[in-house]
Amino acid sequence: MRDDAGVIEVPGAGQLVVSVDSVVAGIHVDLSVCSPEDVGWKALMGALSDLAAMGSPPLGALIALCVPGGAGDGEVALGVMGGVAEAAVASGCPIVGGDVSSSPELVVAVTVLGTVDGPGDDGEPGPVSRSGAVAGDALFVTGPCGGSAAGLRALRSGANAPTAEMAYRRPVARLREGALARRCGARAMIDVSDGLALDLHRLADASGVGFRLDEVPVAAGATLDEALGGGEDYELVLAVGEGDVSGLTERSEAEGLRIPLRIGTVLADGDVRVLGDQELERMGWQHRLG
Repeated sequence: MRDDAGVIEVPGAGQLVVSVDSVVAGIHVDLSVCSPEDVGWKALMGALSDLAAMGSPPLGALIALCVPGGAGDGEVALGVMGGVAEAAVASGCPIVGGDVSSSPELVVAVTVLGTVDGPGDDGEPGPVSRSGAVAGDALFVTGPCGGSAAGLRALRSGANAPTAEMAYRRPVARLREGALARRCGARAMIDVSDGLALDLHRLADASGVGFRLDEVPVAAGATLDEALGGGEDYELVLAVGEGDVSGLTERSEAEGLRIPLRIGTVLADGDVRVLGDQELERMGWQHRLG
């Protein structure tokens, strides 16, 4: 089971955290309800969310943009890169290179680079993996889920739901929250890109544990199914030792971040994965080839 990003040891220069992600029109984004600027924003923020899940601040990003060669596609390319630029400013992640090519479909591939300052003599923790959760840890999520799925549903139906629509069109990678969770001792972390239920199962698989969810924070306008399986929320799920819980909540408040929401507990038995007293299905986006 891979982590959200790869970690490369750079001789004499610490650790480099690297991830690559892509947005393909018709697969990852609905162009009938999104502008080219939205596509660029979503592409960079989605890739940055992988760094957030490792607790890594970004150093820079490279963009590979593939656009169809028809009339007007030059404007599409400019729009996508305009959205990338907006997301770069909002996240503090400079664009340091890239490439442009033609393609039958619009594709935006993003490589992001980040780093952390440890581990070292000062005790600064290294990148957070998916595999460190242990029995008794508290499970948190950085915010309600299901907003993106509710936004897509609203956009397709023509309903007036501006907050949910923005959750789909302009998601935000939780970079500050991830970096703080790492510094506060989070043992395992994953971003909610494919659905809270599915990504929580992935964290549990990597850690060899089970879990009990006591509640699921549902975004305004979303359903419980959308919160569990909708995906593209880019909130973070954290496993935190009980001794570190108060520090995490206090420092979140002190730094002006949303206080993480407690949703459950890590269990030793990897076969027990429940919401309340019911088995939790692996709901979410499943990547398949063929």
